[in-house]
Amino acid sequence: MTRPRRVLLVSATIGEGHNATARALEEAVRRLWPDCEVRWLDALRVMGPGVGPLFRRIYVVNVESTPWLYDFFYAALWRYRWFAEASRRFVGGWCGRLLRRKVRELGPDLVVSTYPLGTAGLDWLRRRGELEVPLAAVVSDFSPHPFWVYSEVDTHLVMSEESLRALRRAQPDAVGEVSVPPVVSEFAPGDKGAARGHFGLPVDAFTVLISCGSLGFGSMERAARASLRASGVGCVAVVCGRNERMRARLQASLGDDDRLVALGWVQDMASLTSAADVVVTNAGGATALEALACGRAVAMFEPIAGHGRANAELMTRAGLSDLCPAERDLMRTLGELVEDPQRLRDRERRALDHIARGEFVDQVAALADTPRHTGTRPLRGQDAFFVHAWSGAVPQQNGAVLLLEEVRPGTTEHEWRAHLAELITRRAPDLPMLHRRLVHRGLRRPMWFPVQRVEPGQHVTCRTLDGAGEGEWYEQLRVFFEEPVRTDVPPWELMVLRGPRADRTAVLAKMHHALGDGVAVTSALVHLLRDSNGAAPVRFPKPRKVSRPGFEDVVRRVRLVGRGLVSLATAGPAPSSGWEGRSTPGRRYGWLQLASADVRAAAREHEVATSVLLVSVVAEALHRVLAERGACPEVLRVMVPKTTRDARENSATRAQGNHTVSVAVDLPVGSMSPRRRVGEVAEVLEAAERRGQPSASGVVMAAVGALPNPLRGWVVRRIYQRRFFNAVVSAMPGPRRPPRLNGALIAGVLPVLSLADGVGLAVGAISWGERAGVVVTGDARLGDLSERVAERAGEAFDALRPAADRGSV
Repeated sequence: MTRPRRVLLVSATIGEGHNATARALEEAVRRLWPDCEVRWLDALRVMGPGVGPLFRRIYVVNVESTPWLYDFFYAALWRYRWFAEASRRFVGGWCGRLLRRKVRELGPDLVVSTYPLGTAGLDWLRRRGELEVPLAAVVSDFSPHPFWVYSEVDTHLVMSEESLRALRRAQPDAVGEVSVPPVVSEFAPGDKGAARGHFGLPVDAFTVLISCGSLGFGSMERAARASLRASGVGCVAVVCGRNERMRARLQASLGDDDRLVALGWVQDMASLTSAADVVVTNAGGATALEALACGRAVAMFEPIAGHGRANAELMTRAGLSDLCPAERDLMRTLGELVEDPQRLRDRERRALDHIARGEFVDQVAALADTPRHTGTRPLRGQDAFFVHAWSGAVPQQNGAVLLLEEVRPGTTEHEWRAHLAELITRRAPDLPMLHRRLVHRGLRRPMWFPVQRVEPGQHVTCRTLDGAGEGEWYEQLRVFFEEPVRTDVPPWELMVLRGPRADRTAVLAKMHHALGDGVAVTSALVHLLRDSNGAAPVRFPKPRKVSRPGFEDVVRRVRLVGRGLVSLATAGPAPSSGWEGRSTPGRRYGWLQLASADVRAAAREHEVATSVLLVSVVAEALHRVLAERGACPEVLRVMVPKTTRDARENSATRAQGNHTVSVAVDLPVGSMSPRRRVGEVAEVLEAAERRGQPSASGVVMAAVGALPNPLRGWVVRRIYQRRFFNAVVSAMPGPRRPPRLNGALIAGVLPVLSLADGVGLAVGAISWGERAGVVVTGDARLGDLSERVAERAGEAFDALRPAADRGSV
């Protein structure tokens, strides 16, 4: 069980109900983790000076003077989804921007909200990747309305099964579970006689407690009058809270009846609640929860507008209260409970059964290990790009071959399947990109829809090859990566491919390109599959953190983007490569592995980055293949992906999505020495950076993403094709210390890239431990081009290495 060091509670003083729930949470946290630091934030106070008093005043006026307006607003939240979404986004942006700094300063390990506007702000932060710790909301109302429920919250604790159904109606992609009443431990079943003696109430009298929250508003006077008129009622205690005018009015109008006890603020509400036979309230919030926790019958009298009436109706359907819309209904209900003690005991038993579901402290303990939940959301423009680029001939999916060594002899297919199924069941909930299904919506942008449970059988297969030939191994890889991923389930698949020898085992993986770029795919695979044997998780190199730009930085960036847009606009069509043509569904692959130490040594020798060296190796290989055909152009236009991730995006949960821009580079493939080619490749890559192509490419992607769906698809298909580039070349960083899977070392990774329409070649490279894996993906119509490029790449690397130890691994 995770032991958080800091817990943040987000509440608000709009009455005392939300704070009462937060106090129950704090008590549970301190019992669970005595050394844990608990901090509070009042969402209304965070939202600005005067916001709290203003909202409290609006609430009181709506309830007491204009209930029809509150009813109208509440009904509109349910009736018009656009209105609910707009309201939540407005409040979420307002609160979230102001919560951002506070949350960063506190650095919590767990965040729990008890106030809906605070939850809206936290949801806003989560959507922007600024809140990665477990996030929960405790919905203390029995009827969760759309302002209470958010799709990015990891779980909502609600008050009943009926409440859970209401939560799903309010937000179909939200998750929740039924909670016992979130009240402090002093609210528990107690002896009525002892409690009455403590407050000086008649011990043997049928006692009614009227409590309508700390603000003491609503129909308390009518409730008191009806209770006093009910047959057999011997004592009516009215808690007016901070509403002294209500207390004075009660004493003036009903003070002649000595059965009436009008109270102000009561510190020991737990004992007073235990003294009652029936608790009468009007909102279904904290007071009702406290009554249920004490095992007392509840009557909802003239519920307040909006959420109060909804709570009362839901509690009544759940059998936890009696709904009394008018004075005569309350008189009748109380009279029946007095006359029929068995009915009263039945009401108390239902309350006791409700609180016997479990311990609140146990439910709080589980919050620290709540799986990350991602709700339905439109695809980002960068991700939707690859949905539109997908066709039957060019499925947009990234893949990888994980090469295993030190495999335990005798490991069977069943053991592999069982191990991967266990990892998926346990870890996929923490990796949002693995439990999202792609939903097309016609004229609207496609959406990711969360899948609550990932079925391992839909994603994992095993295959053992009978023969020992290289051809059968190659053929199985080709078939796996040619077949498009399913889109009726989360679009990713794994296959354990076992050769006739234990040292010939690999895990093949493929994912829809809309799920993420190469870094995202590799990171997700590592976090899903690595053995958790106490070793530190694999960490990929972090880009340098960038500080907030100033005015001069903004001006400089605008100029850079402008130059980049001009560069892209004037680049013209790609030169002829000789392998243009209509794409086919078939693929062929060539690959090689190089020693990472040799790659780094060669990069130092030529004074370039390893990624530049690998791109230079590809350029030299392309030159040699083209020269063999007798027609070698001076340049080929290649798209080189460049990551835009920052240091915050290094975790598995942030890795999802495409965070790359493409740099169009005229790769020098004419006749020259390999050493000179490295220098020219470095120069053209640097020139593309200077011209602002990465920044301009990001702006273009964002602009395309903002287009209406049909137009966006048309534009994507026009720009992502052979007219503008001849090949894709990607070089990615990887970890120096590879992890293990089921005891076996993931000794190497071969990245498999997708093609674009009419673009017949894509080359992916990744440094992984002691190896650098290179895979050349080629359209089958080009014959053995991919194999020849891979073979020539090995030769090209030998030509670029320092003198010692030439050759491939």
